[in-house]
Amino acid sequence: MPATNKPLRYRQIHLDFHTSEHIPGIGSAFDAEDFVSTLKRAHVDSITVFAKCHHGWSYYPTKVGAPHPNLARPDLLGDMVRALNAADIECPIYISVQWDERNARIHPEWRVRSATKNGFDPDQLTARWHTLCLNHKAYREELLEQAREVARRYETPGIFFDIILTPDCVCAECLATMEEHGLDPENPADRLKNDEWVNERFRRETSAALRAEFPGLRVFYNCGHIHKQGPQRFATYSHLELESLPTGGWGYDHFPSSARYAATLGLDFVAHTGKFHTSWGEFGGFKHPDALEFEAAQMVALGSKCLVGDQLHPDGSINPDTYASIAPAYARIEKLEPYLEGAKQVSDVAVLTAEYFHPGGARNHAADDGAAQMLLEMHLPFDVIDRSARFETYRLLILPDEIPVDAELAGRLDAYVRQGGKLLLSGKSGLHPDGGFAVDAGIRSGGEVAFNPSYLRGGRKVDAALTQSPFVMYGVGQAITATDAEVLAEIGPSYFNRSYKHFSSHQHAPDDPKAPSLGAAVTLKGGVGYIAYPVFSMYHAMGQPLYRYLVRGLIDRLLPDRPVVTDLPSSGRVTLTRQAGQKRHILHLLYGAPQVRGKAVPASEGAVRVMEMIEDIPALGPVTASVRLPRPPTRVYDALTGQDIPFSNEGDRVEVRVPGFRIHTALVFEGTA
Repeated sequence: MPATNKPLRYRQIHLDFHTSEHIPGIGSAFDAEDFVSTLKRAHVDSITVFAKCHHGWSYYPTKVGAPHPNLARPDLLGDMVRALNAADIECPIYISVQWDERNARIHPEWRVRSATKNGFDPDQLTARWHTLCLNHKAYREELLEQAREVARRYETPGIFFDIILTPDCVCAECLATMEEHGLDPENPADRLKNDEWVNERFRRETSAALRAEFPGLRVFYNCGHIHKQGPQRFATYSHLELESLPTGGWGYDHFPSSARYAATLGLDFVAHTGKFHTSWGEFGGFKHPDALEFEAAQMVALGSKCLVGDQLHPDGSINPDTYASIAPAYARIEKLEPYLEGAKQVSDVAVLTAEYFHPGGARNHAADDGAAQMLLEMHLPFDVIDRSARFETYRLLILPDEIPVDAELAGRLDAYVRQGGKLLLSGKSGLHPDGGFAVDAGIRSGGEVAFNPSYLRGGRKVDAALTQSPFVMYGVGQAITATDAEVLAEIGPSYFNRSYKHFSSHQHAPDDPKAPSLGAAVTLKGGVGYIAYPVFSMYHAMGQPLYRYLVRGLIDRLLPDRPVVTDLPSSGRVTLTRQAGQKRHILHLLYGAPQVRGKAVPASEGAVRVMEMIEDIPALGPVTASVRLPRPPTRVYDALTGQDIPFSNEGDRVEVRVPGFRIHTALVFEGTA
């Protein structure tokens, strides 16, 4: 097995193949030449292929697992690998971990037993895979041996281990482990700690064994989300893969937050979207090519490599329509690659992730997503960081909604502000139980206001786009007294909270204009700004533009000289990257606004969700942008066409005017880095 450790390729496919034993002729129509030529026409340069699926079947002559009983080609995996390697298309290999229905039948003692009702522990008559618990040594050993078997047998750059979950397990093994570690099985937080410990042991054991035998083998463990729990969590990973199918339940706001966190960890990473109209497992569903083109462009603009999820028909025939829809996106990325290699985003702003301090969710914390959404709509490049990051790298730190600040973190934030850094806090961030704040913001809290909702008064002072009249705040604010901070807006009550005894109109009572203020809503002291509401979670929930304008007004005071100013609409996206080796910057402008088209897409546990779609993206233009750069460029041009773009210099800023673009344009500023 040759050592690789090469950078990930930019144009990848993840090929699912979860195939029931009740389907005949598995792989019977596979044609190696057609398979490879279809991928080549779509500009694909890497594809993850399958060794063992969720049904527990293997697709090669394994001595560890069990070949699919209806496998028409005894070594379907090997036939794929040999054809792909001959065509210089990389082929990582997939192994399903905790979903293995065959083993769930053979070894019911390995099955998860969940403390709470969830989809990881379905009943016998539910058409779902039954989850296996990684606290069973025999199963961990089997998984490692199958990975070794695959890596010894086939020329592959890596192994993709899928489905490493936190299933809230209280099987006999987990109960014993929790007792050994002094954890309480009746405490959900302790059960999560046990799940995480079990998973980490599996990752640690597996990576150590594989690295010892195959030093250059890439290894990734997928759980559907890159958890923001610090870089130590990923010590066993060779790279990261960000599963984030916008139409598959993740939504279009999930990926940017995950990507801007992954970019800070020092690992190569690739993003997952899907070719499906909905999500994994959909046969005959096709995403619009415009959506794939936008999604791929956004991936590279945010520092990621690209991957599109597909699934192979049980007969092994590759779908030409799928790859015709992928081809335009990957043709664009192939042309852009010289401007992507080694490019780092220029970020003045960092969001200190709420997920780090409040683990347990399956996806991003609402405050993180709300902050990312706002910054994207403000065209303000940003990173998402945990407390291990260097704060001094950034001009502005945002602590969204509920960031607890202990003595160590308070000292770091205080030093950061004294050195000229700016802070924006909201809600309970930095708030102590006694009402004081961990940083000197010139304010105190008297606890939560007694009204929900309440009203924000005097917003016009914060931002000119805010209303003159009070506007409703759908969240619980803090009763803030300013000691030596400037008050930019205040909180006003309604006449009363809605109850069965007294209510007015359809939703909530109007504001009471004669009532005294409940406290400061927005304050500023030196380099520290504060909003008394969990405004980022509120924005994520309600999407009220006034909430974004509120944040914008405060950011404009804290960070008046933005790196990029553009007249793109708020649904447009902007990133600025730097290629130090090539002495240039690249400005990415994107536009592909999703719309809610589906209203009742089936989701887990009988629920439904909406479907965001991208279709018929119009051309925009002209578009202007002003970019702050270290030195004037020698030339500005379109990365895709090579066409020169006129520019003008004014101080440390460069102004450009793009006649028009559709979906994405990348402007290269030569001689600036």
